[in-house]
Amino acid sequence: MKADKIALGVLGGIATGAILGILFAPAKGSKTRKRILNKSCNYADEIKDKIENLSGTIKNNYDKILQEGRDLITDGKSKFDDSRNEMKNISI
Repeated sequence: MKADKIALGVLGGIATGAILGILFAPAKGSKTRKRILNKSCNYADEIKDKIENLSGTIKNNYDKILQEGRDLITDGKSKFDDSRNEMKNISI
């Protein structure tokens, strides 16, 4: 999670630097606005991709943990049944 925050901060810094660089570059206003729009769309796409990757990672981890929990429950039930059967055999 910390790496994601760092990556997001770096992307934000890059975006800010790019926008400031474009604003102070000697170009027509229309070209500058077009550049800003293009850059912002590119950064929005990058952020969207990062969020989708993070979402996929979270889902995969959730599914893995859920399956591990189910396996633990199954194993616990099996051990309980074995212990119960042993107790029945001892008392008979």
